[in-house]
Amino acid sequence: MLNKPENLIYRSKYMERIIPFIGKNIIKVLTGQRRVGKSYMLFQIMDYLSKNDKKPNIIYINKEDLAFDGIKTYSDLNDYVKTKIDSETNNYLFVDEIQDIQQFEKALRSLILKKNVDIYCTGSNGNLLSGEMATYLSGRHITIPIYSLSYPEFLLFHKLDETEDSFLKYIKYGGLPYLVNLTLNNQIVFEYLKNIYLTIIYRDVVSRYHIRGTRLLEQLLQFLADNIGSIFSSKKISDFLKSQKINISPNQILTYLDYLANAYLIQRVSRYDLIGKRIFDSGEKYYFENLGIRNAIIGFKPNDLGKILENIVYNKMKIENYDVRIGKQNGNEIDFVCERNNEKIYLQVTLKLIDENTIEREFGNLLKIDDNFPKKVITMDNFLGNTYKGIEHQNIREFLVS
Repeated sequence: MLNKPENLIYRSKYMERIIPFIGKNIIKVLTGQRRVGKSYMLFQIMDYLSKNDKKPNIIYINKEDLAFDGIKTYSDLNDYVKTKIDSETNNYLFVDEIQDIQQFEKALRSLILKKNVDIYCTGSNGNLLSGEMATYLSGRHITIPIYSLSYPEFLLFHKLDETEDSFLKYIKYGGLPYLVNLTLNNQIVFEYLKNIYLTIIYRDVVSRYHIRGTRLLEQLLQFLADNIGSIFSSKKISDFLKSQKINISPNQILTYLDYLANAYLIQRVSRYDLIGKRIFDSGEKYYFENLGIRNAIIGFKPNDLGKILENIVYNKMKIENYDVRIGKQNGNEIDFVCERNNEKIYLQVTLKLIDENTIEREFGNLLKIDDNFPKKVITMDNFLGNTYKGIEHQNIREFLVS
């Protein structure tokens, strides 16, 4: 029997993306950081199938469950599934944390040939999934990233009204779905988040890439957590760490950054030349997939609200399925250039519009962009009139629930 959660709360944005592919001969791959709710999404799909298919044969494999420890290779996976297939009905195969099965892609390539087998899987390693899927299953799979709860989802899961206090809980504790089972106070939540953080470090980085120690990784993460939204090269990070008596080469930093990004712990954002229409070769920004984990690493400090605000806006646009870059135009920086379906939106993020210079800088950079796509300045405070020379202002809470 499947141990499905009771009273499932539908994460409708993801279901809207998944439903058109249900029953189609294409593998659905749900990716994302551990504990963001990928397994939860599988159960939502199963729940949908139970209501829309008269007799679905659901085959479920969870590689975090010792009951499936014997499925170690693609051959084991293929043999197991073949014993469970019912030729008289529709079969739905769900594999949770598929990257823990060696050469899993070979089994999927074979199973997808069967007309009555519909395949769904989740994974917590971006490099492994994108590489193997692209090589062996080109054109036969779709990847759907799953993120921590958005602010509206956080309110829904925790049964909270949209208030300043609810917003502060969200930016402090983040949106891991399991928090709904915990009391939202610092001691309980941060203890849980630190354990999730260590699980990701040890299982998805140290163990997977055979790293001998965690000290350099943890120092690097602390540096990134303290410098959200700053432009860095690997050499600048290396020079800073050396000043703290931590010797690590720029090449090693690049490797570790790749590992952390592959585990979905951090997100790397490139800079984009709006005039030359090209990606800059160096100098990137880094954001955390989950701000609660970031705060568990270095603590939640009100003085960091500006950085946190920028990270929240970035996460919101990724949840909305935008491709997000940092914009550069004649020396002026645009915090986020967001593209989706050939449409763009430009966003500037600042904590408060405290004086005329700040207003001129934040709105002025957007005014210099010569196109008709929407442009917004997002802050924690309100702004009289809600526009400045035609550029819209939006309060962060209003932006997140819009």
